[in-house]
This record gives sequence, structure tokens and C-alpha cells, in this order.
Amino acid sequence: MDRTFEDYRNLVDEHLLDFLPNVDNKSISLYESMKYSLTAGGKRLRPVLLLASCEFAGGDVYEAMPYACAVEYIHTYSLIHDDLPAMDNDDLRRGLPTNHKVYGEAIAILAGDGLLTSAFEAINKDMMLYFDEPEKMTRRIKAAYEISKGSGCRGMVAGQVSDIEGENVQYSGEMLEYIHLNKTGALIKSAVRAGLYLGSPTSQMLNDMERYAENLGLAYQIADDILDVVGNPSELGKEIGSDSKKHKNTYTSIYGLDASVSRLKELTANAVEVLQPYYDNAEFFRDLVLQLEGRKK
Repeated sequence: MDRTFEDYRNLVDEHLLDFLPNVDNKSISLYESMKYSLTAGGKRLRPVLLLASCEFAGGDVYEAMPYACAVEYIHTYSLIHDDLPAMDNDDLRRGLPTNHKVYGEAIAILAGDGLLTSAFEAINKDMMLYFDEPEKMTRRIKAAYEISKGSGCRGMVAGQVSDIEGENVQYSGEMLEYIHLNKTGALIKSAVRAGLYLGSPTSQMLNDMERYAENLGLAYQIADDILDVVGNPSELGKEIGSDSKKHKNTYTSIYGLDASVSRLKELTANAVEVLQPYYDNAEFFRDLVLQLEGRKK
């Protein structure tokens, strides 16, 4: 695997709008709203992980592209809805006004709905190309299932519900980990597993990379919690301290800053350890988790 994170991200950005359905001009505000949030920037972590995992398992990144873009559609829909007044009520996302600040709450809700359904339209359209290739079809069905499971009521949405219900309520550390593993970690894990299925993974590789993704997803959210306390708003593209203002449960609010940093280091070390049997073949994933740990600085 010779591609860098930037290489994968550039591929995603190049094809990101390719799988959006044509929208009738009478509803063009829907397309404009979806495009606004999709093209506002962002790390593209989830689609990059899907493409990298596909290549790690011997697959073709271009064949995986509809699935990678679908994951980013789902992630972006979740951000649009997260920012709404009924949820986090945020004014900035990726350094720009949030979707509902530009297009209004109703269109923002519908843009999120449109991105979610467009994700599965893209996936199903791709699967229709492989009726005569049962093995490739099976891989795609497994990938689609992973993405739908990670983004739904046994994954991201479940975590969002517990996060919202936890405002002004003191959660246990166990409950906080449940939120993070689902709200943030589930779609990250699904992106990795979906990408692997689009290649030819061994069962050991699936198990190892699932453990890697679980550690990565939790570490990523803890780093976000730390950045909400010590981060730079101009670099983050959003205000800091928003979680404490909303009385949300975070690692820093429950455990304190020093313990959160220690936990982040522990999870990073766990992720790196899982990758040891793959030597240089896993260099991309090793470098990624170490770079993500460094976000706290």
C-alpha cells in the first residue's frame, strides 16, 4: 500500500459528487444544500478508511468508490442533523455556517434525508452491475450490510440518542463509552469492514481490523473531547467549549484532561499492537492512528 491519506482523500473528493442522483430543477435547492455540506471540506476519514481497507485486502479502490462516497454521504447527513437547533444547535461546521444557517431548518433536514437515501441508492446501483458475478455480489451485499448497520439504530443513531438524552445528566464511564463506540466508532468500524469485504479478507484479517477500528474510533472521539477543551477554533473549524456549554458527557468532563490523554495513548497503543502481524503492509493504518492521537496537541 503506497498511497497516503492525502492520496485517498483526493480520490474521494474527485468522485464525491459522482453518485448523487440527478435532482429535478424544481427541487434544485435540495441538491444545492446537499452539495454545500458535502463540499465544505473535512478530513474524509471514513471513506479513506474504506478505500484503504479495500486495498489492504487486495481489492480495487475504484470499484469501492460508490461505497466510500456513500459512507461520506451518511456522515455528512449526520453532521447536518447534529447541527440543527433541536440537537446541538451549532452555527459553524468545517469553518463555514452550518447548513440550516444557509438554507433554513426545513431544507437542512431534507438535505440530510436526501444524502442518507442517496448513499443507499449509490450502493444498490453498483450492486445491480454484478448479477452475473455471485462472488462480487456477495462481497457487495456484505459491505452494504456493514454500512447500514453502522449508521443505523444499532450504531450511529443509537449513540446520538444516548448523547442527546445525556445532556444535563451525569453518565457513568460505561455509558459514555457506549455513546462513543456507537455515535462515532460504529461508522468508522463499518467503513473498515465494508472496505475489507470489497477485497478478499481472511477471517483473521477481519477480526484484527475490527479490533483496530474499535480502538481507533474510540481514540478519535476522545481526541475530539480533548480538542473541545484545548483546541484552536480556527484549526477545528468550529467553536470550542460547546460540549461543556450544553452540559454534555465527555471524557474530559468525567475523567479530567490528564486521564483522557492517558486513555487516548492506551487506545492508540492497542491499535498499533493489533497491526503488528501485518508488518509494513499495515503502515498506512499505523501512521493514521498515530497522527490522529497527535490531534490533541
